[in-house]
Amino acid sequence: MANQKKMVDGVSVSLTDEEQAQWEADQAAWADGAAARAFAGLRLKRDQKLAETDWMALADSPAMSDAWTQYRADLRALPAEYDNSSILGEITFPTPPS
Repeated sequence: MANQKKMVDGVSVSLTDEEQAQWEADQAAWADGAAARAFAGLRLKRDQKLAETDWMALADSPAMSDAWTQYRADLRALPAEYDNSSILGEITFPTPPS
């Protein structure tokens, strides 16, 4: 693979072998962390969806329907439905009851 370029005083120059090796290591580390970042994003969105319905679970709110209870359980179980490769694809969140 050709060396990456950088700008030095307005001139495009190739990276040194040491800089190229560091660039490649950085790229590999970023790629290796893709699944962890995707899981973190899934959990963040899942937690937001749970927070939107937390009021239903309060003691002084009306009883939560079975459909809403199942929806919240499906949200909690969502990360377990994915592995390190499938998490990089499209995530399908459960549909809230109407």
